[in-house]
Amino acid sequence: MAIEVRPARDFDDARAVIGPKGEDSTVCWCLSYRIPSRESLALRGTERGERVRELLAEPLAPGVLAYDGDEPVGWAAVHPRRDTHFATFRRIPHVDELDAWSVWCFRVRPGHRRQGIMHALLDGAVAFAKANGAPAVEGYPIDNQGSRIDLTMAYVGTRALFEKAGFRKAADTDSVLSGFPRVLMRLESTRAEQTGAESVPASPQSS
Repeated sequence: MAIEVRPARDFDDARAVIGPKGEDSTVCWCLSYRIPSRESLALRGTERGERVRELLAEPLAPGVLAYDGDEPVGWAAVHPRRDTHFATFRRIPHVDELDAWSVWCFRVRPGHRRQGIMHALLDGAVAFAKANGAPAVEGYPIDNQGSRIDLTMAYVGTRALFEKAGFRKAADTDSVLSGFPRVLMRLESTRAEQTGAESVPASPQSS
């Protein structure tokens, strides 16, 4: 199976991965950390999907989608930290003054899990961030040390996932999910990697 990761632009594809089963349901839509908390709490039902539609139309895509052929099978949110909830989230520190990007939410559709898609999504998110000039990319996964985790908490990724992608631990945090501490993982870019090409997709990968 060859997985291709692309900047998220198509609303129907994004909805297939992060949207609700019922159109009127109020689910996250991966907005909780992307927009201000007050706005996120105020959006209900179809309003949340429409907010995602707006984000998909902005010059900078709000994340990346993984495709198996033409079928969308996964999502990762990635964006400059300064424009997300993490800019002011006190439980996760800022380690320096770099204008780092954050990758914080992974979703893989049922029937496609345990096939390496999260690895492809993280690689694709990093490629997208670097192509748009990110000097560094951060993640805030749980450090579960190999223990089993609740599937509902797997959306932040694990330390091992990030380490396999070349990230290093840059700091501890005060954030805890499902009883496991979250750590700040960091991958810095070289000057040559910061190409400034907004819509460069990640290369296809085999999972």
